[in-house]
Amino acid sequence: RFASTDEAPESGDMMRRGSGLIATAARKLAPRCAAPGGAVRFASTDNLKRTLVYHEHVKAGGIMVDFADYAMPVQYKDTPQGQSIIESVKQCRTKAGLFDVSHMCSLRWRGKDAIAFLESVTVADIENMPMGKGSLSLITNEQGGIIDDTMITKTSDAKGDHIYQVINAGCAPKDLKHFEEQLGKFGGDVSLEVQWDKRGLYALQGPEAVNVMQRWNPTFDFSKMNFGDAVNMKLKGMDAFVARCGYTGEDGFEIFVWEENAVTMWQQLCAEPEVMPAALGARDTLRLEAGLCLYGHDIDHTTTPSEAGLSWTIGKARRVEGARKFPGSELILAQVADPKSVRKLRTGFVCKGAPAREGAEILSMDGEPIGTVTSGAVSPINKTNISMGYIKKPFNKKGTEIQVVVRGKKSSAVTCPMPFVPTKYYKTP
Repeated sequence: RFASTDEAPESGDMMRRGSGLIATAARKLAPRCAAPGGAVRFASTDNLKRTLVYHEHVKAGGIMVDFADYAMPVQYKDTPQGQSIIESVKQCRTKAGLFDVSHMCSLRWRGKDAIAFLESVTVADIENMPMGKGSLSLITNEQGGIIDDTMITKTSDAKGDHIYQVINAGCAPKDLKHFEEQLGKFGGDVSLEVQWDKRGLYALQGPEAVNVMQRWNPTFDFSKMNFGDAVNMKLKGMDAFVARCGYTGEDGFEIFVWEENAVTMWQQLCAEPEVMPAALGARDTLRLEAGLCLYGHDIDHTTTPSEAGLSWTIGKARRVEGARKFPGSELILAQVADPKSVRKLRTGFVCKGAPAREGAEILSMDGEPIGTVTSGAVSPINKTNISMGYIKKPFNKKGTEIQVVVRGKKSSAVTCPMPFVPTKYYKTP
């Protein structure tokens, strides 16, 4: 059954501002898993959904855009909190950036058959996942493609043990429909709580994020909390569900807080000396520097986990003979067992000329079409033009010279390992 705890958020006009740079960032961030018309737009509408800290974004100079039918900031400008996208990326890499990710959808699965059901629709090994631990996983289709990427965490609360899941905002409607259809076939003791607009979900990212968290909960030893761990705790007396995770390549935390404290927590986090609010533009560059995928761009319903370099998300117990099947498992596991059968791979490369953006054609040095760019940007950290895309074997090998077609002109590039910037996921000493 589906029990929603949410009501429709308030609507209203959104700001209509933005430079060419911001417009480019917004277009690149369009959530392609959303329904038609759900892409990033600058046009004002009366029906956009708002997160609980929408007015905080506006007060901080947020340039608001339509992102998966939510009014979300792509950058902050012309206020003390304002930073360029380059400055915001550097802020997150050296201090701490605070992202509002409340547009993403939180789910809580309960019941004695909840684990069995989730394993029937994802590649995760939830049965053997330790309590209080989470990991990236994939929702797959029968063709072996990726319906969505998702975070799955085994946890408990006052209602008991359950599975906490986060799905992408633009994909949420289709994901929920897919789950409902699969539940109808599955049966068993499974219930779902959809927690979306009645809570805040914030990502505090960067090397100094842990210092803020330690001050907010002096009795908890964060040095013993690994990346991927999740704990219910109080932060400055406010109830919160805290996971040490994020999508920037930095150490950091995602904080689930109920509606009554959501605005206060955001305001007080932004007031910390290490912290600046950060927006969609910076988040996209950060995740690309970390070599992470953006759904609808770098992965979609036609991409297999092996092609995307995400076969590591498939738990070992899900690969053995007799293991519980998941959609597309026969094809997906065949590719895992025989990597040579995979003909193209998600590959990183550095462009020597203009940045190669999404959709640009990739050529061999002989002019043979060998792939397509899925993401590209200027790296503020490396000060190079970085891109990723799908490249046919053997041209994906490290150090291979290739060409990209940018605005009708060929430009040279060289393949390289990802991440482009070293990740700093925390592990206890």
